[in-house]
Amino acid sequence: MIIKKTSNVNEEEIKVDGVKGITKQRLIAPPDGAPTFTMRKFTVQSGGYTFHHTHEFEHEIYVLNGKGIAKSAEGEVEFEQDDVILVEPGEIHQFVNNSDEKLSFLCIVPNQE
Repeated sequence: MIIKKTSNVNEEEIKVDGVKGITKQRLIAPPDGAPTFTMRKFTVQSGGYTFHHTHEFEHEIYVLNGKGIAKSAEGEVEFEQDDVILVEPGEIHQFVNNSDEKLSFLCIVPNQE
């Protein structure tokens, strides 16, 4: 069993086209010995957004704090603290912080490393 503080996990700023105001922490990942899944924490600054993208695996999201808009091919849906989101394989998605406060969420995905 591994137990660690999120404050001890490196926070990476994502600086690429199509992303704004995002940091990511790999809370549990293959280097920790995780055989199947990676748990990541994303923080989205006010006005920030994730990639508008798709991939062939599902992921689950738990909103820790803040609120925003989830965009998909079906349109836009608001979400907030304590909501959970399932992004299905092949589903186009993007998360936008349209509020004045920080948005943070956990994201569980299959190991990609």
